[in-house]
Amino acid sequence: MKITDIKTYLMQVGARPGLPGSSPTGVAGEADFRGSRNWLFVKIETDEGVTGVGECSGWPRVAQTAVQDYRTILIGEDPRDIDRLWHRMFVASMGHGMLGTIGGGALTGIEMALWDIKGKALGQPIWNLLGGQFRNRIPVYGHAKTPERARELLERGYRAVKVGFTGAVDIGKVAAVREAVGAEVDVMVDAHGPSWMTAQDAIILGRELEALDLLFLEDPVAPENLDALQRVRDAVDIPLAAGERVSNIWGIRPYIDRDLVDVIQPDTGRAGGITQMRKMAAMAESHYITVAPHSGSLGPVAEFAALHVMATIPNALMLERVEIDWPGRYEVVKPVLKATDGHLPVPNAPGLGVEIIEEEIEKYPSRRNIGDMPPDDGRAYEPGTLTECVYFQPRLRRRARLRLSQPQE
Repeated sequence: MKITDIKTYLMQVGARPGLPGSSPTGVAGEADFRGSRNWLFVKIETDEGVTGVGECSGWPRVAQTAVQDYRTILIGEDPRDIDRLWHRMFVASMGHGMLGTIGGGALTGIEMALWDIKGKALGQPIWNLLGGQFRNRIPVYGHAKTPERARELLERGYRAVKVGFTGAVDIGKVAAVREAVGAEVDVMVDAHGPSWMTAQDAIILGRELEALDLLFLEDPVAPENLDALQRVRDAVDIPLAAGERVSNIWGIRPYIDRDLVDVIQPDTGRAGGITQMRKMAAMAESHYITVAPHSGSLGPVAEFAALHVMATIPNALMLERVEIDWPGRYEVVKPVLKATDGHLPVPNAPGLGVEIIEEEIEKYPSRRNIGDMPPDDGRAYEPGTLTECVYFQPRLRRRARLRLSQPQE
C-alpha cells in the first residue's frame, strides 16, 4: 500500500453561542469574528483505495501550509509505517526550529489519518490496535458560567462542569455554579489569559478557591512560566491542570518531570498525534498524573481520536466537550457522537469511525484565523489598558476585581 495524495479541507465556523461576538447563523464576519474558529481536516489517499481522515489544530490556516509541505515527502510511502513516517516529518522540519503547536498540529492531522488507514485496512478500530480497552465509554465535562447553564448540563446527564474565564476569575460566579450543582458534581476552573496572572495573583486566587472543592484549577499562569506554576503548586491546595498549549512528549515533559500538575491536557489536534498522546499518557502514569484532553476549539474528527486514546490508557480522567457548539458541527461529519449519562461511547467501526462530508465543509470557507484582543469588559484587563496589548498584567484592587471573599470580622 502506498500514499498517493494528501488533501486538506479548511473551514471557518461561528463562535459558540453566548460568547462575545458570536455569530449564531454561521461564519463570523469582521465585526463579530471573536470566538469563531477554523477547523482543518486532512484526507490521505492510497493506491488500494483506502483513505484516512485526521484533524489539525494549533493555528489551522498556517498548519494547512505545513501539511502541504509534508505531502512532498510522504507520497509513495507505506501509510502503515506510522511512527517511522512521524519521525521522518519531524526530522525533516526541525531545521526550521522547534515546531511548537503549528508543526505539532500538522503532524497530528497526518498521523491521525495514518492510524485511520491502518485500522480500516485491518478491519479494526484504532483502540484495538493500541492494546484494547480499559473502558467502552468516556466521561465528559461541559462548560458553564451560570447556574442556569450548569443545571442544563446536569439535565443532560453531565456530572462535571468547568467555569472558564479569560483574564480575571470571578469567584462569585464559581461559587454560584458550585451551589447550583451541589457537592456530588465536579467543578473545575479555567483561569487562562490573556491577560495572564502573575504567580502571586494566581496564589491569592487559588487560596480563595480552595473552599469550593474543585476537581482542578487549569492554567493559573502562562504556559511557559513553569517556575511560576511551581510557586502556585507549592502554595495552593487545589489540583492543577495544564498542557493544552504544548505539543509532543518534549513539550509536556517538564510538567510531568517536575510534578507541576495533577492533570495533563494535551490537545488532540496539536499534541503530535495519537502515538504522541499515548506516550504522554505513559509518562504521566509513571508520576500518578491523569489525562484530560483539551477539546475547546476542536472540530468533531479530533473528538473521535481522543475517545480511542482514552479507551486504552489507565489514567484517563475525562474529556472536555462543548455540548452546545456551532450549529453546523455535526453536518460536516458522519456519524454523530451523542453523549448519554455524561459519557461518550467509544467507536467500534474500523479506524477512527468517522468520515468528513466534503460538500458541507466547502460551504464555510476560511477567511481569517486571528481573534485579536478580548472584549474590554474591565476584567480581562485593567480598565483603559486594553490597547496596551500586554501579555500579562498584575491586578489592581484585587479584592474588588477578583470578587474575593470578604475578611472575617
